[in-house]
Amino acid sequence: MPLPKRLSLACLPTPIARLDRITRLAGGPEIWIKRDDYTGIEMSGNKVRKLEFAVQEALDTGCDTLITAGGIQSNHARATAAAAAKLGLGCILVLNSEPDPAHQGNYLLDEWLNAEVRLIRPEDTPFRMKFMEDVRDELAAKGKKGYILPVGASNGIGSMGYVNAVQEICEQEASLGFKFDAIVCAIGSGGTFAGLELGKAKYGHPGEVHGVLVTDDAATYRPIIHDILEESMDVLGESYEIPADALHLVDGYVGPGYARSYPEELETIRTVAHAEGVMLDPVYSGKAMHGLLSEIRKGTYAKAKRVLFVHTGGLFGVFHFLGGQDARFGKVK
Repeated sequence: MPLPKRLSLACLPTPIARLDRITRLAGGPEIWIKRDDYTGIEMSGNKVRKLEFAVQEALDTGCDTLITAGGIQSNHARATAAAAAKLGLGCILVLNSEPDPAHQGNYLLDEWLNAEVRLIRPEDTPFRMKFMEDVRDELAAKGKKGYILPVGASNGIGSMGYVNAVQEICEQEASLGFKFDAIVCAIGSGGTFAGLELGKAKYGHPGEVHGVLVTDDAATYRPIIHDILEESMDVLGESYEIPADALHLVDGYVGPGYARSYPEELETIRTVAHAEGVMLDPVYSGKAMHGLLSEIRKGTYAKAKRVLFVHTGGLFGVFHFLGGQDARFGKVK
């Protein structure tokens, strides 16, 4: 069956390029990069692919306000605010933060994009959906209709963005004359990985999809991704056997925690910047690339000829997250 209808918000297709110097430094298979950091500026990174499908659904159901949640430096929240501004929709963001957050990075852009920001305490993070539902009820009382996007737009409709990305990759592989043996991405909320996994099944891609966890662990994420996959197959109207225990989830590179960097990861970010002129962020793509290069050295990809790394963007928050660290050497000041 065809994919659901979507908006055209992203600059697609994003290019694929070989990382020659990093390949030589890693001493393993050829490393290629899918530049999903090139999907746009305000609506940048992997988030806009998901928004193309989710916001189309919002419009189709008569919604006039987008509601979503995330951390104070959420790339998804900023991209949602930008999509709302472009389409003339209202936007309310529920962001977890310590009191008085600095007006920088994505948070600053949220304000420029005229999103209404509602701050909640870090300890209230598990209850973000309830906060969003309260916002939707509040809007309904005013005669408005809100559309809730979960964190990262990681649900059935949002993951269609990366089902579609696999079709795009297959078309690019046809021009390149080969198929990638593995596709690697960061896992934050799980929708990008789930979409790639479902796209692999739908389009018969032979490569394995590997997700490097940037928070929590594989035991936590297997049921989360399984649920997204089930919902995604309902949206697609197609069924595939994708057992949760067969998912390739890469543990061990979270470091001290979500959005908290460690020296080895920062050294990888610096090495890739020096060698390729490619900037990675310290929350998602930096951890994922460090995981990929480390796993290559461990022999995980010994049988692979070519690996495709999906750069999911996220640079707007870089100075916020590295503000208390020496970004040259990865040491806390």
